[in-house]
Order: sequence, then structure tokens, then C-alpha cells
Amino acid sequence: MGLRMKDWAEKVKVNGVHEIKRCSKANGKNEINGKAVANGQPQLRQEARDKPMADGRGLPVYSWEEIQKHNLKTDQWLVINRKVYDVTKWADRHPGGSRVLNHYSGEDATDVFLAMHLDQAVVQKYLKHLLIGELAPGEPSQETNKNTQLVEDFRALRKTAEDQKLLEPSLLFFFMHLIQILFLEVCVWFILRSFGNGWLITLLISFLLTVSQAQASFLQHDTGHLSIFKKSRWNHLMHYFVMGHLKGMSAKWWNYRHFQHHAKPNIYPKDPDIDMGPLFVLGESQPVKYGKKKIKYIDYEKQHLYFYVVGLPLLMPVYFNMQSLQVTFLRKEWGLAWISSFYLRYFITYRSYYGIIGTVLLIYLVKLLESPWIALVTQMSHIPMRMSKEENKDWFSTQVLATCNVKQSFFNDWFSGHLNFQIEHHLFPTMPRHNYYKIAPLVRSLCAKHGIDYVNKPMLKAFGDIVRSLKKSGDLWVNAYYYT
Repeated sequence: MGLRMKDWAEKVKVNGVHEIKRCSKANGKNEINGKAVANGQPQLRQEARDKPMADGRGLPVYSWEEIQKHNLKTDQWLVINRKVYDVTKWADRHPGGSRVLNHYSGEDATDVFLAMHLDQAVVQKYLKHLLIGELAPGEPSQETNKNTQLVEDFRALRKTAEDQKLLEPSLLFFFMHLIQILFLEVCVWFILRSFGNGWLITLLISFLLTVSQAQASFLQHDTGHLSIFKKSRWNHLMHYFVMGHLKGMSAKWWNYRHFQHHAKPNIYPKDPDIDMGPLFVLGESQPVKYGKKKIKYIDYEKQHLYFYVVGLPLLMPVYFNMQSLQVTFLRKEWGLAWISSFYLRYFITYRSYYGIIGTVLLIYLVKLLESPWIALVTQMSHIPMRMSKEENKDWFSTQVLATCNVKQSFFNDWFSGHLNFQIEHHLFPTMPRHNYYKIAPLVRSLCAKHGIDYVNKPMLKAFGDIVRSLKKSGDLWVNAYYYT
């Protein structure tokens, strides 16, 4: 007997959305798209029943309770301007590294997104493919534990900075800075050519090369933060040149490490800059943790003393250099060509005066001399400040509580590469440093309005506070190790 079949179209409402289903009736049984139905009602799949309600534009909507569940390395959602993005599969391709995204998974990332990306239009091309929904209409724009008024005030401050064009660079300023670096290198070559390579001359050129290298460190910091050109592509190319060719280190290594620091400064263990184990214990919680667990890789009671012997001179030539080379070789990045050009340039310039071994020694002597300079400048604004585990504070509070400034002067600006304005730099990472002093009064006013300390101290005191902080942490370790 032949099968009797009758087809018809039926409008079905699923989760508030009307859909046209192709239906049929075979042997008295109703089917919709090949699925059996009972009493004329479709048996919806479990996924359809669990799917979030859609807004008027058809996008699924989510609550913060649901979003905060997706905070794992294998399941990463984040919120930008109330839009929900699933970045799990894309994280490994993120130019700033996957860990930065993981640090903000399950959170509102609007302010860090605006702070770290220069060309929003370009970034949106990537984001649109990652969009999975948006916050439900009744949900706040950020987590309920964050200070809504402070968030709004800071965004208004950012709008003021944009209106006053404080995020626009002066190419002349950075060109003169590059000229300073190249001029010192040319002076070294001229001195050697004119006066030979005696001990006094070697000491003199080592000093000049140290100044050149330190200032190149600050310039690569500018390019790494996309602060020189209006287009990200040109900043990246300049970063490879300065970091690779002028300094002999990996630009990508610096990006992966430094962007984590900016995303979550002084937050353990997300900020790699405060993970100095096993040599140092920092802050208040880490030394107590080590002490209670009877961890003693070294005598931390004396860490404020061996900081002068280990921390200051070895940061650049050993720790940073080894990490840079490790990342370069493991990732097989093309930046190796830029790094090679640094050593090739040195051998071409100095081999006839010092030989191969002498040139290698000169390179590492300069790195050894540069290291205390960079270590002091980079640590004076963070080690003495508050350190904690993740508390999911708003962007403004997170940055200001973890940083401090050093008083402005022509020398301090030059010596620190304007990182004496560390608070302003952390709030506006892409802002050209020659504009920090312009935004500083407005930042100070916002801190006063919300009762947040705006710490600004003399440079020598800032240097001393590093050691005092290390001693305090060492004492906490002693008490926890021996008396608990």
C-alpha cells in the first residue's frame, strides 16, 4: 500500500521568534523538518529551550551571572560596550597575546579595550566575527561590584582627552628623540676612529652607549604602545626596528609580557612583573604565603640587600635577554632577523677595535650599565604600591592604586622617558608621553573627587621606597616562616 504524504508550511514560535517550518503528515503522524511532534506541538531540542532570549535585533541576550561563568582558558567570554564576545578560539591569534584576553574573561573589558587599541575601526573587523550577543536590557553595563559613577567619570575624562587631541602624537618630538640615539652612536664611532680604544676611551664610549641604549628602551616603549604614528602598522614596524635593530631584543616578547602588566598591574599572578620568584617575594600576601609553606629558595630576609647585587645589574643582560631569546626561538618569529642585525651592526662597527670577544664583552658591559637605570625607573612606580589578587575593580582604580608618579622636572622627564607620569601612562597607554603633563591635573582632580590617593614623590625617595618595600616584604616572610 502506498505511503500517503501531505506537505504544508506552518509558522512556529520558538523562544519568542516566529519561524516557518516545512511540515508533513505521513501515515497520520505529524512531522516538522523531519522531527516528530505530539498533538501538533513540536518537540524542541534541549539546545533551543536553553538558548537565551533574543533582543529586537535578533541577538541573544545574557546576564552577568551567565557571562561570569565563561572565565576559563577553554571558555572565554568578555563584554565590550555591552556586546558579548566569545574569544576562546581566537585568543591564540590575539596580537597582544592570549593571556591578556584570559585575564579579562568573564568581565567587562570596555575600558582596557579602548585604552590598548589605537585604531578602533580595524579592531572592529575582528570583533564582528566574535560577537555572540549582548547584555540583557535590565543588566548594568559593568559588573555590580564596580563603581558606576567612577567608570562614567573616567570615560568622560577620556572623551576630554580625545577632544583636546591629547592622544595625537608629535612626530617632531619622537624624531628628535631618535636623532639623539643615533647621534650618540655616531659619536662613539667618531671617538674610536679619532682616539683609539684605550681604557679611558672604552669607559667613555661605554657611558655614551649606555645612554643611547636606555633612551632606545624608552623609544621602543613608545612604539610598543602605538604612541608615535596614527596607524598601528607603522608603530609595529618601528617597534621591530628600535627593539630589534637598536637593542637586540624581541618586540613580541615585550608585547606579550608588557601588555599583561598593563591589563592587570600588581595583580598576582596575572602581572608577570611582580612574579620574581624564586629571587624575591613582593607585596604582603606572597611573602606570607611562602613563609607559611616553608618555602625558602633564598634568604628573603636579606632580599633588600641582594637587590643591589642581583636585581639591579642583571635585569637587562641576564633575565630580560634570556626571556627574549627564549620567546624568539620557541615561537620561531621573524623578529630574529632584526635581533641578528643588532649584533651584526656591533661586530661590523667594533670588531676592528676590540675583536670578536672584545665586542661581545662591550655589548654586555653596556647592558650591565644600562640595567640599573631601567630597573630603577620601571620598579619605582610599582613595587612600593599595593599588590593583591584579582578583585575585579574598575579600570581607573586598578591602574591608580597600583602606580605612583615621580615629580616632574626636565631631568626627571628625560631620565625616566616620561615614566615619572606612570599613573597617566597606565590610564592612557597609547597617549604620546609629551602630553602626560597636560592630562595630569584632570586625573588628580578625578582622584580627589572619588577619594583615591594620587601618589607623587621625589625621584630619590621613589628609588629608596623600592628597597624599603623589599625589606618590609622580607620581614613578613620571616614572621610567617619562623613564627607560624
